Amino acid sequence: MLVLLPPSEGKASSGRGAPLRPESLSLPGLTPAREAVLGELVELCAGDEEKAREVLGLSEGLRGEVAKNAGLRTAGARPAGEIYTGVLYDALGLATLDTAAKRRATRSLLVFSGLWGAVRVTDRIPSYRCSMGVKLPGLGALAGHWRAPMADVLPEAAGDGLVLDLRSAAYAAAWKPKGEVAARTATVRVLHAPTRKVVSHFNKATKGRIIRSLLTEGAAPRDPAALVEALRDLGYVVEVAAPGAGGKPWALDVLVDEVH
Repeated sequence: MLVLLPPSEGKASSGRGAPLRPESLSLPGLTPAREAVLGELVELCAGDEEKAREVLGLSEGLRGEVAKNAGLRTAGARPAGEIYTGVLYDALGLATLDTAAKRRATRSLLVFSGLWGAVRVTDRIPSYRCSMGVKLPGLGALAGHWRAPMADVLPEAAGDGLVLDLRSAAYAAAWKPKGEVAARTATVRVLHAPTRKVVSHFNKATKGRIIRSLLTEGAAPRDPAALVEALRDLGYVVEVAAPGAGGKPWALDVLVDEVH
């Protein structure tokens, strides 16, 4: 099973670890595309601060993120699973998983990123600010920049098992499974059952809990139909909004009564 995650807007500090080594990151086929984004982002942020803030869509209160980006090549790096924080990652609780579940997380979880393309939770990266919605002056829209290299690399990473896609729309634009990979992909919405509406905070927290449940229980569904059964066995109320057909992903709705 491969689980596709969005990053978090907020991130932990880089700390004092050894600096980034781009060549050490997983999915080495993405290295040239990563170097292109990293190079332009560092140059942009080391120059005109106001221009960098405008390009990155940063408020006045986030001005310090520009300087952080300018120092990415020398900043300390930590495992991505420690860098990404926020609602989904708090609910997932990587640090509190048992040893077996942590091993499953290392194999299964792939976090998408405007800067890195996609990384494993064990890949060491510095804290940064660069969403997938950014348009860099030289490279243009990052989602478009990543499409070709992702199309080359991600099908192999997906292997021959289930792809559980929990990304937000901005990050899903960087790679859309096609063909037989799409047929074994499932996307998930979390709905507040009484209103049938998506509540952003609640949606992220529930997705984090779903991943944690699958990892701790050692569930290994091979396809979307098996995922539906696994989630129901774990106590989730799941509806199949659209079963995959004609090389399209399955769309699943998880219904939860309480918003917390």
